[in-house]
Amino acid sequence: MTTHRIGVLGGDGIGPEVTAEGVKILRRAAELFGFGLDLVDYPFGADHCVKTKELIPDSAFSEIRQLDAVLLGAIGDPRFETGFLEFGIVGRLRFDLDLYVNLRPIKLYAEHLCPLKGKKPEHLDIVVVRENTEDAYRSKPRFENKGTPDEVAAQEMIYTRKGTERIIRYAYELAAARPRKKLTLVDKANAVRAHDLYRRVFDEVGREYPQVQKDNAFVDACCMWMVRNPEGFDTIVTTNMFGDIITDLGAVLQGGLGIAAGGNIHPGQVSVFEPIHGSAPKYKGQNKANPIAAILAGAMMLDHLGERDAAARIEQVVSDLLASGRIPSLQAGAMRTSEIGDLVAREAAAARSVGANP
Repeated sequence: MTTHRIGVLGGDGIGPEVTAEGVKILRRAAELFGFGLDLVDYPFGADHCVKTKELIPDSAFSEIRQLDAVLLGAIGDPRFETGFLEFGIVGRLRFDLDLYVNLRPIKLYAEHLCPLKGKKPEHLDIVVVRENTEDAYRSKPRFENKGTPDEVAAQEMIYTRKGTERIIRYAYELAAARPRKKLTLVDKANAVRAHDLYRRVFDEVGREYPQVQKDNAFVDACCMWMVRNPEGFDTIVTTNMFGDIITDLGAVLQGGLGIAAGGNIHPGQVSVFEPIHGSAPKYKGQNKANPIAAILAGAMMLDHLGERDAAARIEQVVSDLLASGRIPSLQAGAMRTSEIGDLVAREAAAARSVGANP
């Protein structure tokens, strides 16, 4: 029996609550599909930092490097300056583990969840491949004449040939494996001339994938078309900053941040999976937060680890519960956090017991 060693980092706000439900479903999937879980809990987040003055100590980070994957809840707390915890924990995981792929499915599970009139699940099934280790996110800010009328703030967008090529190649491989075999590069090469690197590499690597239909879109046009004609997209590859923006737009189209899961991936190495919503401190400890995104993040993690039948079963159960209205709303408080987790766990077992295809 294969055993997967998984780090669990609940983090801040609603993070521990939704992560607990994700773990509940992982344990049920392990029972049903015959694999083992060795779960390692980590306390890192705001409370831990207040007590110890540390974010992730080097000793723990060395241990994380040896895991198979990490399930992350949410990071962020109003007691700290915006970005301090996020960069110190999430940023360190992404950058120091070289998790260069941010993978974000944008999938509509039920028509009533989409704010766009007339759009059905068959109209919205996109995967965004976001570069995850470069761009302005990796550069240090510079301030001149801070606090004066002449203040200047600068933060460089930096792209490397290596970073650009590996994310584009990953996206081509993914697009080639999907039924529609279409890949769209999203950039702003008409205004940000550094994006010419993305254009050239996209064309060069694309010659190796003649089976993939290629397309280009400026990011502003992409946002418009995602609302007007989301069925026009299949797989998207884009920069770190633009990927951050368009995936939140995509989350709204599929029903909200509470349903959106993502992976921070380095193929063949430890990778981190998370719901893309924030820590929502106002709901902390109330058992009101929607855990679907955390549950789907767990399914993504299982798929990444090779447990594809288990991952497919979890996603299908979530889809069925949303489409049928048994999970009536994605709004906080519509159902208790633990009730949603229990419902998904029961349905996963019931479907498996009657021999449904995973």
